[in-house]
Amino acid sequence: MRDAHTPTWNEKLGWIFVLLALAVSACTKLGPDFRTPGTDVAAQWIEADDSRVSSDQPNYKDWWSVFADPVLNRLVQRAYQENLPLRIAGIRVLQARAQLGIAVGQFYPQTQQAFGSVTYLRTPTSALGIAPAGDGGSRSLDYWQADIGVALSWELDFWGRFRRAIESADMSFWGSIAAYDAALVSLTADVASTYVFIRTTEERLRIARNNVAIQKESWKIADARFRGGATSERDVQQALTQLNATEATIPQLETSLQQAKNSLSVLLGLAPSKLGDLLDGACSIPQAPVQIAAGIPADLLRRRPDVRNAELQAAAQCAQIGIAKADLYPAFSLSGNIGFSATDLGTSTLADMFSWNNRTGSFGPSFNWNIFNYGRITNNVRLQDAVFQELLVNYQNVVLQAQQEVEDGLVAFLKAQDRVVSLKRAADAAKRSADLATIQYREGATDYTTVLTAQQALLQQQDDLAVTRGDIPQGLIATYRALGGGWEISVGQPFVPSETQNAMSERSNWGGVTGQTHVDDATARQTDTLFSSPDW
Repeated sequence: MRDAHTPTWNEKLGWIFVLLALAVSACTKLGPDFRTPGTDVAAQWIEADDSRVSSDQPNYKDWWSVFADPVLNRLVQRAYQENLPLRIAGIRVLQARAQLGIAVGQFYPQTQQAFGSVTYLRTPTSALGIAPAGDGGSRSLDYWQADIGVALSWELDFWGRFRRAIESADMSFWGSIAAYDAALVSLTADVASTYVFIRTTEERLRIARNNVAIQKESWKIADARFRGGATSERDVQQALTQLNATEATIPQLETSLQQAKNSLSVLLGLAPSKLGDLLDGACSIPQAPVQIAAGIPADLLRRRPDVRNAELQAAAQCAQIGIAKADLYPAFSLSGNIGFSATDLGTSTLADMFSWNNRTGSFGPSFNWNIFNYGRITNNVRLQDAVFQELLVNYQNVVLQAQQEVEDGLVAFLKAQDRVVSLKRAADAAKRSADLATIQYREGATDYTTVLTAQQALLQQQDDLAVTRGDIPQGLIATYRALGGGWEISVGQPFVPSETQNAMSERSNWGGVTGQTHVDDATARQTDTLFSSPDW
């Protein structure tokens, strides 16, 4: 019976080295661990004392439903499905997911290659120290050699280089999801804002055309009185001046209206058009509720995707410091190969390739160390640290800007409501004044300047009222945009549509990654990537 193999001291030392390397690589990570920096966050909104502002949690998911406008609901849903920049953001999530898979793969043996060859060799006997033939002629050794086997090389993660790389890629992946969410927040707000602008411009056009009709009647009255000798031609020319000036505002408003429709078309993934069918339905300016639930400022740190993205970018960069620091230390590797080799020299044949006695192999540790790098590595560490510090300050600034945007939206929403009350009274008074001035002029009790002034005031007050009525929903939209609402509609949905998934899967093996659905990263994110499994 064959005795069991007893490990030699060299083999024992080799296994001890492997186990020690794995133990050290499991617990050492150079560089700082990321901690979210402190930020200046207000305890409550400036307008919190207003009864129209509530600290309750608002309905972020489909905040546009507060307008109770089915046309707007339909437009937002279509934009979510068809908007091309949003699709680009979704594809970038897949890119980041693939980058994470690459980083995870670097943690494991970096080289694992099967090799094989069949080679014909001709070597002069003189090169082998064999005396030439008796006749002095040169001879050679001709033979075939075959080799097959597997080679492996593994740089051990002594200093956490690869784990920091996984950590960085992981944060970048979640950051790409936050960027997708931020794009969706902007998209829903842009669609709603453009839609309100369209309805507001339509209302302003209606007002302008109504005033044209009123001014035409005044012009006819002035012309009739002039022909009857009751007044001078100046009244007629003043009437025409006012009429033509009002008519000139209509093409300008029509231009703004079509340009807004063009913008909305692109948001919906369409070529610019008049959007006839899509805008059919309610045609008035959307009515906003009097009150708004704004939560508290601290909610922004969790809610706003761009705040989360700024934090994740800083976290990803923090890991880059550890990657750079690892270059200051030696890199330890394990290398080896095992295989079979055979020749046809002497009594051997290539058929003996897989004979156990023809096995070959090597194994052993190695290291390399950049001793003289002339400050290159140290300055790279400094560079990564400076970029990290920049991103920390950027995160704090994003938080401040987020609070400013909410405050701006709230004050615009509230003060537009206050302004509408006064403008409504002013517009009613202007309408009454214009009617009275026209009656008095027809009866000869006043001159045309009174009519002109009254009609100018009427047009101005009605137009201001329409614009301010549009400012109310615009202020509410700006507030919800600043609060980071709207991205929740994508939770549970894939980042790219099915036709894009199919096209990408036909070109490459995505292994189901293209169908990955959106999850709330606030609850699903994991930062412990020590033993991440390879993504095959």
